[in-house]
This record gives sequence, structure tokens and C-alpha cells, in this order.
Amino acid sequence: MKKKGILGTILTYILIIGLAMYMISILSSTQTKEMSYTELMQKIEEKVVTNVKLSNDRQTAEVKLKDEDDITRIVKIPATNAFMDTVSDKVTAGEFELTVDEESAWEMIAPLIPNLILLLGTLLIFVYMIRKTTDGNSKAMSFGKNRARMINKDDKKKITFDKVAGLKEEKEELEEEVEFLKNPKKYQDMGARIPKGILLVGRPGTGKTLLAKAVAGEANVPFFSISGSDFVEMFVGVGASRVRDLFAEAKANSPCIVFIDEIDAVGRHRGAGVGGGHDEREQTLNQLLVEMDGFATNESIIVMAATNRPDILDPALLRPGRFDRQIVVGVPDVGAREEILKLHAKNKPFVNGIDFKVIAKNTAGFTGADLENMINEATLLAARKNKSNVDIADVEEAMVKVMMGPEKKSKVISDKERKLTAYHEAGHAVVSKFLPTHDTVHQISIIPRGMAGGYTMYKPNEDKSFHSKSEMKEHIVSLLGGRVAEQLILDDISTGASNDIERASKIARDMVTKYGMSDKLGPITFGSTQEEVFLGKEMNTQRNYSEKVAAQIDDEVKDIISRAYSFAERVLKENIDKLHKIAEMLLEKEKVSAEEFEEVMNG
Repeated sequence: MKKKGILGTILTYILIIGLAMYMISILSSTQTKEMSYTELMQKIEEKVVTNVKLSNDRQTAEVKLKDEDDITRIVKIPATNAFMDTVSDKVTAGEFELTVDEESAWEMIAPLIPNLILLLGTLLIFVYMIRKTTDGNSKAMSFGKNRARMINKDDKKKITFDKVAGLKEEKEELEEEVEFLKNPKKYQDMGARIPKGILLVGRPGTGKTLLAKAVAGEANVPFFSISGSDFVEMFVGVGASRVRDLFAEAKANSPCIVFIDEIDAVGRHRGAGVGGGHDEREQTLNQLLVEMDGFATNESIIVMAATNRPDILDPALLRPGRFDRQIVVGVPDVGAREEILKLHAKNKPFVNGIDFKVIAKNTAGFTGADLENMINEATLLAARKNKSNVDIADVEEAMVKVMMGPEKKSKVISDKERKLTAYHEAGHAVVSKFLPTHDTVHQISIIPRGMAGGYTMYKPNEDKSFHSKSEMKEHIVSLLGGRVAEQLILDDISTGASNDIERASKIARDMVTKYGMSDKLGPITFGSTQEEVFLGKEMNTQRNYSEKVAAQIDDEVKDIISRAYSFAERVLKENIDKLHKIAEMLLEKEKVSAEEFEEVMNG
């Protein structure tokens, strides 16, 4: 429990105890009644008085009568000496007891204790509420403090370049920064200016943040990590204040690294969007620009940032003197994927002799985060099956799970729908076999996964950075194979091919308008994309061509799709027996492996 919570609880208990004691003192007090002096003298004559107790000042007396133990009579004594002379003989005779009250200090204070406790409890609660109000004000004033998380150089869990697999060239580029942080005087003596800012650009999951942490770990310096969205608040001026506070703290701990993740949240183009820019965000960006450009050469502070949208950053951020270098962190190639797989599998119980090179070839396009997730999923699958080791089958299943989602074996599917799915997926696979540059079939399944009712999975023959015109046409043919198979065999079509048609149409339109692959229209790009960063993608593209050209574009796209459809139809008609065979295998086994598919296709 927090300290403030304990204090509040104690104060509450004190108040309750004080109230309880006060109520007890009131309830437990003896009932009193007033009596006149004449009535007292009469009661004494009647011999019904048992005790008379004079007060300390002899002005009043407490009288007890027979058969009234719980009632005390209060009598005012007009003349004490006359009263004493009158009753002295009766007291001597033992008719009643006469005493004089001599109050001790405790007896005087005791009745006041409940009131004192009540007063003290009220006072403490008042002080507590004043302190809470003061704390609230101090929190309100702390809005301008930065929210960066500092990783100290003595942190035992720090990351070094040894824990970053692949990214060989990127690490080499960053080693210079590490050397500067370790030995800045070497560069300053030469009159060289080390880059003040490094922008890491790449797809999500490629390892940008990991690289920044590795630089801090290698240089053995403090590392301040903050997200771009942590700067901007609803209150005007808070973001700029946090930027100032962050860099003031960095200067106090230099040499150090300041890492801003997702910098596009605060570094977007100024004045962009409908109605101008966001004033608070722009003030924050302006302060960031000032702080980055205001460094002295001996302050040994390096600013690193990561983004997957460098195209929307403000040009002032990217000029020399701020972010001097841009390091593109790309998707790992086959060699880098093998290194990443081995690194993540190091502390996991994999079977001996597992070939990570084969796994790396089958995972083209996977980022480092995807590969780590795949290895983790494989380990979870093995544990779920009560295995002591992870084998290649677990990795294969995990790879499909990462790409397509988990299997839905319990989903009830009608025979008609199963047959349609089987011929649809068989159509994709059979057509792709007759496309020279297309990837080879790795697995076919009619078990639903994710949003798909079935899937045909391909194994990349090689890593590709570019795609040729013939490869893109063959890809369209492969996508339309499922729709053609439905039409040929079932003499009907379904909505299951909607995603295939959408993807095929996009490829065809990009070929014509984006890549200049149309024979009729020539190598021309149609439509310009101006990035208004607060607008949706649909509102970004501007038409820079006439209605006549638009019609020609539509005709070209339709022609590409029609030719691909006709080619897929011809292939499937010529290999109708193989299509039936693959579909029957899918209906029987639900899954067809690459080896089984090749056996059928090779006769």
C-alpha cells in the first residue's frame, strides 16, 4: 500500500475512535436531577439520604437517596457553614455519609479526552486534504516534464550488437557513432563533426529500436527512450516544454543517446492537411528543431529516431545538422534470416540437426519480429503437444500460423462449400505449376485459417527486390486460377474469389498507371500522389490525365485481366484430370503437401 493510503487510513481510524469515545462518555454518564435545598433538608430529616458529596468549591452537592442508585440529585448549597453545622450531628450519628470532592488533575482532564481526540482527528484530516490539494497542483505543474525512460549504462540487461542478428551493414554504419561516444576527443582533435542525428527507416519489425538500444549498450552510455506521441498533449505548450526538459536532462547525463520512436507522430510536415496544421504539434516540432540544432560540438549527445514513414517528415528535420544520416533497415535476406533464426533458437530446446537454412528459404519477406514470433509459436506448439524438443514440423506449422492465422478445425462446413473450396485451391495450385517464373507450391489446405476458407501456400524460389512484367502477369494468372476452376467444374462462381480478383485488379492497374508497362499507353505514370498527411489514402491520388486516357487505362486493365483469365482457363482445361485428382485429395485429406502435389502433377 502506498504511504498516502496508509496515512488516510490512520486518520480515519483516529476519527472513528474519537467519535466512539465521545458517544460512550455521553451514554455512560449517570442520570442527574436537580433538587432544592429545602427538599434536601426534608429528605435528611426523613433519613432517606445515603450520601452527600460537596463539590470542591462547596457551592453544590451531589446527593444519593435510598433505592435510587442510578440517579444523582444536584443541590445548590446557599450557606455552606450553616449546612455543615446543621448536619454534623446526623453525620456523626451515621445517618448518611458526607464527603468533600477533591478533584485530581486526571479527573479534570479525563472528560476532555474524547473532545481532544475528535479535535485532533479533524485537524489531521484538514491537513491531509491541504496536502492532497498541494500534490494535485504539483502534478498539474509536472505536465511539462518529459516522460523518457532512462536505461542506465550499468543496466545488466543492456543489449549489444552480438544480440542483433543480420543487419551487417547497418551495424557497421552505427559503429562509428559508438566510437565517437567512447572517444569523442579523437574526432574533435581532427576537426570532424560527428552526425548529430541518425534516422532509422524501415518496415515495422525490422529491428530499428533494437539497433538503437544496441548502440547505447555498445557505447556504455545512458539511453533515453521516448515515443513521439509522448510529447503532444491537449494543453498548449506542454510538448515544447517536454522537449526542453528532455534535452536538459540529456545534457546533464552526456555523453548519451536520445531515442525518439515513431518520430512521425511529432515530426510531420508543418502546415499540412485541411485547415492548416496542429498548433501544439508544430510548436513541439519547432522546439525539437531548435534543440537539435543548438548542440555544441563537445556535448556528446546523439539523437536517434525511428519511423516507417520518412516521406511525411518535415524537411527541416532531415537537413544536415539535425538528422544527418538516414539508415534504411530493410527486410532481412536469406542469410540474415538464418542468423536471426539461430539467435532466437539458441535458448530453446530444438532437435539436433535442424536445418535453419531451409527454414530461412521458406520465410522470404519475414521481418526479424516475424521470425522471432514464429520461433516462439513453434516452441508453444511443441509444449502444447507435451514434446521435450521442437522439431521442423512445429516450425512449419508455426510459419503457416503466423502467415494465415490459427486453424479452425471445429468449424462446420457443408459438403458443397468444401467441394467449392477444394476446386478453388486446386485451381490456384495447378495453374501455378505451368507458370515458369512463379513460386512453387508448398502446401494446399481447405481447413479455414483466419479470414480464409482455404489457402494455397507457395515457397519462394529466391529473394526478389524487383518484379518483371512477365512475373506480374503470371501472378495475375495464378490469382485467377481459383475463379476459373469454380466456373469450369461447378458451372457457378462464388464470393470466395473476391480477394483474388481485388489483388489481380490492383496489380493490373499498377502495371498500367504506376510502372508504365502498357504497350498502348507507353512508359508513362498516370496519377500523382501528393501526401497530405492528415488525409486518407483515397483522397491523396490526384488525376492528371483526361477522361479519354482514363477510358484507355480501363481498357488496358481489362485486357490484361481477360488475357490472364483465358490463359488460366486453357491450362485447366488441358489438365482437367489433374485438377480433379488434387481436389479429390483435398476432400479426402484436407491438406496436400508439396511432395504429394508434385507426384500428381508429374503423373
